[in-house]
Amino acid sequence: MVAAVNIDLLAGAVVDRIQDVLLRRVHGFRHRRQAALMRAVLFYARHQRTVQRSIVALVCAGLAERLYRVGRLLAAERQAAKSSSGSSGGGAGGRRGAQLDRRFVDNMRRLVAIAVPGWLSREAGMLAVHTALLVFRTFLSVAVAALDGQIVGSLVRLRGREFLVGIAKWMAMAVPATATNSLLTYIQTALGIRFRQNLTEHVHRQYLANNTYYAAGNLDDRIANADQLVAVDIAKFAGSMAELYSNLAKPALDALVYNAQLARNLGVESLFGIMVVIQLSMGMLRGLAPPFGQLAAQEQRLEGEFYFAHSRLAENAEEVALYRGHHAEKRVIARRYLRLVRHVNRVFRLNVFYGMLEDFVVKYFWGAAGLAACAAPVFAERLPGAQAAAAAAVAAADRVGHHTQSFITNRRLLLSGSDALGRMMYSYKEIVELAGYAERVAGLLDVLDDVGRGRYVKTRVGKSAEARGGGGGDDDDDDVVSQRGRLVESDSDIEFDGVPIVSPNGDVLVRRLSFRVRPGHHLLIVGPNGCGKSSMFRILGGLWPVYGGTLRKPSMSQIFYIPQRPYLPVGTLRDQIIYPDSARDMARRGATDDQLLAILGVVQLAHIVEREGGWDAAKPWGEALSGGDKQRIAMARLFYHRPRYAIMDECTSAVSMDVERAMYTHATELGITLLTVSHRQSLWQYHNHILQYDGQGGYVFSELDPDRRIALMDEKQRIEQELAQLAAMEARLRELEAQTV
Repeated sequence: MVAAVNIDLLAGAVVDRIQDVLLRRVHGFRHRRQAALMRAVLFYARHQRTVQRSIVALVCAGLAERLYRVGRLLAAERQAAKSSSGSSGGGAGGRRGAQLDRRFVDNMRRLVAIAVPGWLSREAGMLAVHTALLVFRTFLSVAVAALDGQIVGSLVRLRGREFLVGIAKWMAMAVPATATNSLLTYIQTALGIRFRQNLTEHVHRQYLANNTYYAAGNLDDRIANADQLVAVDIAKFAGSMAELYSNLAKPALDALVYNAQLARNLGVESLFGIMVVIQLSMGMLRGLAPPFGQLAAQEQRLEGEFYFAHSRLAENAEEVALYRGHHAEKRVIARRYLRLVRHVNRVFRLNVFYGMLEDFVVKYFWGAAGLAACAAPVFAERLPGAQAAAAAAVAAADRVGHHTQSFITNRRLLLSGSDALGRMMYSYKEIVELAGYAERVAGLLDVLDDVGRGRYVKTRVGKSAEARGGGGGDDDDDDVVSQRGRLVESDSDIEFDGVPIVSPNGDVLVRRLSFRVRPGHHLLIVGPNGCGKSSMFRILGGLWPVYGGTLRKPSMSQIFYIPQRPYLPVGTLRDQIIYPDSARDMARRGATDDQLLAILGVVQLAHIVEREGGWDAAKPWGEALSGGDKQRIAMARLFYHRPRYAIMDECTSAVSMDVERAMYTHATELGITLLTVSHRQSLWQYHNHILQYDGQGGYVFSELDPDRRIALMDEKQRIEQELAQLAAMEARLRELEAQTV
């Protein structure tokens, strides 16, 4: 037992010794750790200015290095753009998807110059007022943050009078704050409207001038839905640009002011640590961000295709209904809508996952880092040697209130700064969406500029007449399409001198067309379908370019075109006859309603005024009038304008012979030279020249003797009938010979 007791005592002594050694070592480690931390604090206190200067130098060096890399990247993109334009001919048809690159910068510079015409413009003044309000609201927010800390500090100190004064100041600040927010919303909306107005007016000046609206849709393949671009995309771009200015300027200013205040309260070092965390997380978010710009541009393109399918159905509703093609059209529209819906759903799915990651980083991760930075000054006072300095600065009884006030103020500033950085991060998606809208609007402007200069991008799908007939090849057609002829304004004559007839897709119908029409030389144009009759009129009317030779013609005010299906504009019955004149233009001419009624009497349509409710009646005239009435309205329009030349493209196909006779007789009495496309022999008597196409690239231009031509046609038909009878008799003779052998 004694031995056992001795062993227990010895074991207890050993355990106590081990515990004493461990405790001494633990205390020694704790003292050494506190001593090392104290030495670090003292070193930082002695060299605080040097550390801060080093941090600022490091930040400046990082910014300089980033700017250098951006410059190198832009220079490389500029060089690549030059080499690609040199190798591809520099056409505007090779536009890429929307990206945040130099093209986006160039597009924005171009579009902003249109939206904001100058430094002294109304838009610039609105931007200046908007900027001043943003600055005022930012400094007001800083004052509110300081006041918030004072109110909470007074509450902790139990100072009721100071607390009530703070509440009164809080309510007083609410008045300018709410007024500023409302004014900012109003000016932002007004800016979007002004941006859209300036851009739309600029596009209209180009789109609705010199037949550009026709050429952009028929001679060029780059934009198939200009109406959607003008009506929808410009509005979205203008609204997005107005919102983006506020969503970028305000957070950037907030981040600058709040960070400056935090650097004063917390020190440059804490702010630097927060910025490092933010930069790392922003880099991660940029790497994981979907291509929102390309997705937005693709969505707008799919929206345009879906819109175009509906507008095409509305335009051709009668033909589709007669063919009972609603099922086929439904399939086309459903396919385009399905592509749009799939794309929108894909974008929504990407936004869900990216939004979750973005909210976590911006709201929670940045918030936790900020709270740690705000709490650092409070816990720093617990370090050895720091409490004495704190006691000297603030009385012990007031230390808690001081800490609370500082923490609340800094936390409010930090949350506001974090919110500003978060809004800047969220603005990245808005920027790339704006890049998509800018790409589409800038693409529209590029096409309008090219079309205005006579440069077209059209996919060739046809064959030339010579290629179909065996004479010539596509290489010759390329030479014809790549050339440009001369357009000379003549006093009276119309002359084609070696002018090729080329369709927009590059189909050369006639390689060189030459003829001349003088006033009084009424020309009849005949030939098979697709030989170039209407194409020649489109060249004569300035719709298609002159690809070679020389075209001499009077100004377009002296040439009037009447198609088979006349266009009836929106407006009154009077507007249908005087189109494209207005009522003011009619009064300037000295024309009256009685004169218009006399013109309708010539085309046997005077009763329509009373039938439709008078000259000021407004209806959808394309549906209210029959085909024959429309053609007679078009002829009345010709008699009202009384041009020097009239292009008549099957314009009497829906009227009776007596009405047709009255129309052509009155036109010749007015001295109008007629250029008519028609296969009706009844019209030959009103013409004295003929241009006949053979459908193989050839033609004959000669004088026309209607009586002789009719006699020749009758003789031709008689001989053909006799030959047919002769063939039947020969066949019958061979049959009889076979039976009698």
